[in-house]
Amino acid sequence: MNRRLVVSYVVLVAIAIAAFTVPVAFILTGQLRGDVETSVRREAATAALLLAAPDVPSRQALARLAAAYGQETPGRLDVLLADRTAAAPLPLPAAPDDPSFGAALSGREDTRWGDAPALGTEGLVLAVPARDASGAVVGAVRVSYPSAPLNERQVQIWGFRAVLAVAVLIIAAILGVLLARRLTRPFRELNRMARRLRDGDLGARAPEYGPTETRTLARTLNNAAETIDTLVRSQRAFIADASHQLRTPLTALRLSLDNVADGVSDPLVREDIDLATAEVVRMNRLVNGLLTLARAEAAVGTPELVRVADVIDDRFEVWRAVAAERGVLLRAEHADGAQEVSSSPGNLEQVLDNVLSNALEVSPPGGTVTVRTGRAGEDVLIEVSDEGPGLPAADQHRAFDRFWRGTGTTGPSGSGLGLAIVKQLVTDDGGTVGLADADGGGLCVRIWLRAAA
Repeated sequence: MNRRLVVSYVVLVAIAIAAFTVPVAFILTGQLRGDVETSVRREAATAALLLAAPDVPSRQALARLAAAYGQETPGRLDVLLADRTAAAPLPLPAAPDDPSFGAALSGREDTRWGDAPALGTEGLVLAVPARDASGAVVGAVRVSYPSAPLNERQVQIWGFRAVLAVAVLIIAAILGVLLARRLTRPFRELNRMARRLRDGDLGARAPEYGPTETRTLARTLNNAAETIDTLVRSQRAFIADASHQLRTPLTALRLSLDNVADGVSDPLVREDIDLATAEVVRMNRLVNGLLTLARAEAAVGTPELVRVADVIDDRFEVWRAVAAERGVLLRAEHADGAQEVSSSPGNLEQVLDNVLSNALEVSPPGGTVTVRTGRAGEDVLIEVSDEGPGLPAADQHRAFDRFWRGTGTTGPSGSGLGLAIVKQLVTDDGGTVGLADADGGGLCVRIWLRAAA
């Protein structure tokens, strides 16, 4: 937008300069040609009067005039009598057969711009007849004036205006940049606010200043952000409160079932109690998952630089005992060992914990869970692959839905919230997450995070 405003401003100034400068330059050029023709015609008329006088002093004065004109100007003054002989004491002119002489001797004034035979170059050739007292043509006067001095003057006129136009355009461009930045500053603030909202900062607001239109837009967006913030906070508070309130009765129910189980000897009754206890345990894990998801949605921390390889090695230390118990090998492959990403504190650790937990749940004994890292354009790609049963392509897009549990992707006690939490945390950090089939079978979780600048 800045560029378009500056270009529009400069184009308008250029059109204005062209509209006013070019016609003036043409007018000045025409005036220069007219001044030259007027001056030459005046000299020719004076010489014609001297040539028409029959006395010797007039011829001498004509000779001095021709000599002075040749010395003081780049032009030349030539005289030819009616019988095409020289007018003594002047010599025979150069190119006496010039058509200009013929026109003047026939009683007509001849003016033309073009080849000047007397000068051997381009210029103005003006010839006038000399008439005696009776009106008879007694001779002709031809004045030749080169066009080079006039051309130089025209170049100066056009050059000065061109330099002036360029200077004005440069000044217009500088003023246009300042004006455009001033005009678009409210939009930059709105864009800044939008980026903060995208990153999860629902408290972002835009300053309300500038023209009426931008103030109205900023006020509308601020009100919309306020409404969204209120709704999201209410939803998060409800989920957190509901989950928290459910933990107490579930714990009490678990204790009651354990007490009942201790006093029951009937195998069938004990089996029913065990089934009920398992469902209570599963419900308790579901509530804990909801609490974790609510905290993930509510937490918006300040991003910091996180070294991916160090976080992966740290999580491997935590999960190595669980993997050994299940007979699963944990392996890390870092294409670029010092990759860093911008992530909120604790987000990457929690993401890896959820993904590794799912991978270990579905991996068969003797299997391998592989974590690979590398660059993918401007992002850092983290791939977690297992050797489990995998997931059909038709179900992969549903795996991030809350409470969705695919066959073979979670254990029997899974809540279906693990990947939903992963997606929420990755999205909060400005990244993306997706699923794909692993090369050797199984499922591959791909996580793209913004690389640190």
